[in-house]
Amino acid sequence: MAITTEQIKELRDATGVSVMQCKKALEEVEGDMEKAMIALQKQSKQAASKKADRNLGSGTIASYIHAGGSVGTLVELACETDFVAKNEEFQKLAYDIAMHVAATAPEYLKKEDVTEEAQEKVKEVFAKDVEGKPDNLKEQILKGKLEAYFDEKVLLNQSYIKDPEKTINDLIEAGVQKFGERIELVRFVRFAIE
Repeated sequence: MAITTEQIKELRDATGVSVMQCKKALEEVEGDMEKAMIALQKQSKQAASKKADRNLGSGTIASYIHAGGSVGTLVELACETDFVAKNEEFQKLAYDIAMHVAATAPEYLKKEDVTEEAQEKVKEVFAKDVEGKPDNLKEQILKGKLEAYFDEKVLLNQSYIKDPEKTINDLIEAGVQKFGERIELVRFVRFAIE
């Protein structure tokens, strides 16, 4: 099947990925737009893992103040070069993450930040939910409940508010593919008047 320029443009508009990557993805899946998007997402994960050991020498700090001024956030998004840091799309990514932080109030940046003490407290609460379940399933059920609970508390694992099909980590991996550099969310802070 011949891939049209309209198909390539549509995929590029939806993903922001280069024309050549869009064309290649569409050719691999014989023009199926949904499959092409999945293929590009898979490629972004591979690209992110290949660039994981590169040095981060630049970045941006984005802020977001919610209407009414009662919630504000700051997000530090790092990259390798000033060229990417000053890119409007990179800065928009940082802003979108800052807006997401204001809306969802995450407690942790990544899973590794969750303390053993916090895990034990949550485990105690969920232990009551698995009482009476078969012994061979208790541990699996408890593990699933803990993962689901902390996925809502860990920023990188949260579903993105503008597109719940993607996580914040997926956005960052797509950014790595789009900009061709390692990108990392370094830290965030959220202020709220309760």
